Amino acid sequence: MTNAKANANAEIAGKARFDYLRYAQLWEDADVLTAAFATGSDELAAKQTNRPRNTLVSICSAGDNALALLTLDPQRVVAIDLSKVQIAALQLRMGAYRNLAHHEFLQLMGSQPSDQRDALLQRALQDCDTETSAFWNSNKDLVIQHGAAGAGKFEKYFRVFRRYMLPLAHNKKTINELFVSRSAVAREKFITQRFITWRWRLLLKLFFSNTMMGALGRDKAFFDHVEGSLSDHVASRVHHAAVTCDPVDNPYLQWIFLGRHTTALPMAWRAEHYQTIRERLDRISIIHGSIEEWVDSGEKADGFNLSDIFEYMSPDVFETVYEQLLSASNLDARLVYWNMMVPRRVPQRHAEKINTQSSLEDALKLKDKAFFYSDFVIEDVI
Repeated sequence: MTNAKANANAEIAGKARFDYLRYAQLWEDADVLTAAFATGSDELAAKQTNRPRNTLVSICSAGDNALALLTLDPQRVVAIDLSKVQIAALQLRMGAYRNLAHHEFLQLMGSQPSDQRDALLQRALQDCDTETSAFWNSNKDLVIQHGAAGAGKFEKYFRVFRRYMLPLAHNKKTINELFVSRSAVAREKFITQRFITWRWRLLLKLFFSNTMMGALGRDKAFFDHVEGSLSDHVASRVHHAAVTCDPVDNPYLQWIFLGRHTTALPMAWRAEHYQTIRERLDRISIIHGSIEEWVDSGEKADGFNLSDIFEYMSPDVFETVYEQLLSASNLDARLVYWNMMVPRRVPQRHAEKINTQSSLEDALKLKDKAFFYSDFVIEDVI
């Protein structure tokens, strides 16, 4: 491994702890992710709408989006994560798909209420390795109380918000009315006249500060390259989540405010995809390590779901890792990733190697239900 790669590895691996479950579910919209991979480039759009992508590489996180990529019918999905615990989240899901009916899966995850989660957990774990089983059994009480998708640090952060802070700004009636189906005009009126009050603005300032989210939600290190106020960013994105998008169709907003799903589910959890994902589970390869280590293997991919990993990197390390990804990309491979508060796009010295899919980006950003992110990037290797 070169010194540049070693330094990149060291920065990423040293950014935060990886010995606890940070995300028990995915907070990035698989609908726009899969649409990004399923749609051809601007130049080829008239001739090609479904591009074959045989090998897709995905940051694992909780595993939901790696599973959603199976609906695209790739030959292989490589799920990579520095955290064994995050990999355990994917392993649990795979066990649940194999051994549970769809409604039981939703109960285990916490999307639906259940008094059977202990038994469902054991059935989901029956084919899992010893390490995965040990982790989830050590967190069995959290699963029973909140569902497997409520057992992470980030989900606990929202649980504190929902239980102790949100009632200071809005009563249950107002919160429930947020998820009533309305036209965009009516949603705008409801949000501006009923929801964005001085109490709500103060709540955002206090709870969605960089310091508070660093302590209770994300790792503090993940804000090293952030400039500006997280609370201001969240406030500006509420309009997108509650007006541009319909909250009735938004599983992420529903979990934050209600602690469950009522009228919407993440893509990989929906009934229409359940059997397809179950039948293709053997196409998933799981790697514990960094994406640079996968690059060193000499393999090449047709697409990368990179989550928002570039946001955690210094500019120099970002350029190094980006270059490594280009070396591991087949011709016409597609890089898909999000930015929340740190702008990251193809480094200038690699710009001639990339075709940015601006029209597709703009169309999908309007539909992105995971409203924390300010940018959604789609870049093709040419």
